[in-house]
This record gives sequence, structure tokens and C-alpha cells, in this order.
Amino acid sequence: MNRETFIECVEREQEALRGFLLALCCGNRDEADDLAQDALVKAYLSSAGYQDRGKFRSWLFKIAHNTFLSYKRSLQTTESIDEARMLVSSSSTDTGFEHQSLYLALRTLPPKERSSITLFYLNGYSVKEIAAITDASQDAVKQQLSRGRERLRAILKIEN
Repeated sequence: MNRETFIECVEREQEALRGFLLALCCGNRDEADDLAQDALVKAYLSSAGYQDRGKFRSWLFKIAHNTFLSYKRSLQTTESIDEARMLVSSSSTDTGFEHQSLYLALRTLPPKERSSITLFYLNGYSVKEIAAITDASQDAVKQQLSRGRERLRAILKIEN
């Protein structure tokens, strides 16, 4: 892929990428922007190996997902809902976002469950596509979705 083609593809997918990372980062725009920038640099550096066999967006999301997981592993934390609320009140999280309670709940999920939930419900990917993006089996994705839904249901106190 040449530079001009890469730029065109990124311009077309940039908003979706930022939305995906914003959801993974639970509304923290600064964190999402930093991860988006890292993912785009990684994508550009590996763009010579991109083969136009699949969707550019899926390829880019896979890089962004891996960047997110690497970042989360470096932090080594899973937060409780109370810790998430405290962090939101003292950070640059977009508190005006209408789905702030969802972001708080998402923040408590392990990164893999958060990724599966975000890709499935917020980005509309199928289980098969999520498996390809996250390098997991379809059964693992189904399990992550199930666990994530149950945890979100409990945190948000949603009835079946």
C-alpha cells in the first residue's frame, strides 16, 4: 500500500477508529486520542504488508485493539465501579457524554470483554469478525460477550 492510498483509507476510517477507542477508553478522550495516534503510526509502519484481502477498517481496528490491550497490560489494573467513579470525577473523561454510566460500567470489565462488547454492540461487528480482529476463537468471543453482558447487567442493575 502506498502512502497516498494509506492516507485516503485513514481519512475514511479515522472517525470510526476514534469512536471505537473512545468506547474502549470509557470516554477518556485524551487516552483514546493517544492510542489512536499510536495505532495509526503502527498501521503506517506495517502498511507495506497490508494485503487488500479484507476490510481496511478491520485491519486498522485489529491494530488499535492490540495497542489498547498492550496499554492496559502496562497498567495492570481492573477497577471497581467505585474506583471508576472516582477516576471519572478527577480526570479528563468526557462527563458530558450521554452514556457516562455505560462508560463507568465498561471501565470495570476486563479488556478482552470490553473489546468484544464494544466491537459487537457499538461497532456492529459479527462474532466471526470480532474473532478475527481480536485473534480469539468464535467460542471465546461468545463467552466474552456473555460474561460482559452479565457483568454490565449486574453493574447497571438491568432486568432481563
